[in-house]
Amino acid sequence: MKTNKPAHIAIIMDGNGRWAKKRGLPRVLGHREGMKRVIDIVRHASHADIQVLTLYAFSTENWKRPTDEVEGLMRLLLYYVETQLTELIKENVRVRIIGEQSAFSPEVKEALERSVNKTKHLNGMILQLALNYGGRDELVRAFRRLQANGSEINESAISSALDTGEVPDPDLLIRTGGEMRLSNFLLYQAAYAELYFTETYWPDFHASSLDAAIEEFSRRHRRFGDVK
Repeated sequence: MKTNKPAHIAIIMDGNGRWAKKRGLPRVLGHREGMKRVIDIVRHASHADIQVLTLYAFSTENWKRPTDEVEGLMRLLLYYVETQLTELIKENVRVRIIGEQSAFSPEVKEALERSVNKTKHLNGMILQLALNYGGRDELVRAFRRLQANGSEINESAISSALDTGEVPDPDLLIRTGGEMRLSNFLLYQAAYAELYFTETYWPDFHASSLDAAIEEFSRRHRRFGDVK
């Protein structure tokens, strides 16, 4: 029996720097091309009736990269959050942010807050942007919340305390760029996600690439530990 279309797709958008290096370009230009790809994939996923799309945009480990690259990423993030907000509203997309935002500049934090507030009334696809996000860090913060509230520790309580507590766990987790690891992304939530790895660098990951991943998902049998 084939599964249905995934309700929640999560994507590790990898390969921007290698895409640029392959073309003799600065890494930041690879990230710029990657940002362009985001809106195309968001639009296509929304039209394909995906309920939640989570994009791993900046990890807690990405701060280790060269200063000029990190600064370039922050400029790109600010630019695209501000310039694409109208398009997201047009597509009826609701924005959520997961991750620890305190490390960002006031300008970036304000832009992210605007995108959340201006789309919170929309009822279309949810776009979760994982920014300064790490799965282990998220778990630590979740356990601290539970401890502070004196909550019982069980699977339901942990799930609710996570940054993603408002949405279902991902059905399909895609990683572009050829690497085959989760890299600290949705460690708790991806327990039963179908994993899909592709050699395609993120800037070359088009709508047809997403369709191929969804088609592969439809051929898999999800038993969740059962034998049926």
